[in-house]
Amino acid sequence: MTRDLGAIGLAAEWIALGLEAAGLLALVLGTAITSLAFLRRGLAGGAGWADPYRRYRADLGRAILLGLELLVAADIAGTVAAPLDLRNIAALGLVVLIRTFLSVSLETEINGRFPWQGEPPRGPAPSR
Repeated sequence: MTRDLGAIGLAAEWIALGLEAAGLLALVLGTAITSLAFLRRGLAGGAGWADPYRRYRADLGRAILLGLELLVAADIAGTVAAPLDLRNIAALGLVVLIRTFLSVSLETEINGRFPWQGEPPRGPAPSR
């Protein structure tokens, strides 16, 4: 059974598809670019692979975060076009919950602190 979406529903479907494509593109290009940069840094720096590896993990995590954020936006935009029933709402909630958990986990891994903790103070440590 096909549902008449109307202009807003049709636009929401196209927007959701565009955001999904952008999210996938961010994941694929981000992975490729950070991997190439990792190899370049590792091969160019004579001091070993430890520092390029740490930087690679952080850069790759950022690329994944960007892709996840775009995919969550696509899921939310897609709800405008989807029929609103308990099954669809539960599925969306579960997908958003999983992607949000992944985002928080990646951000914590990259920055070494939870996202809500804010930036650490810069400058010399206060003397006591």
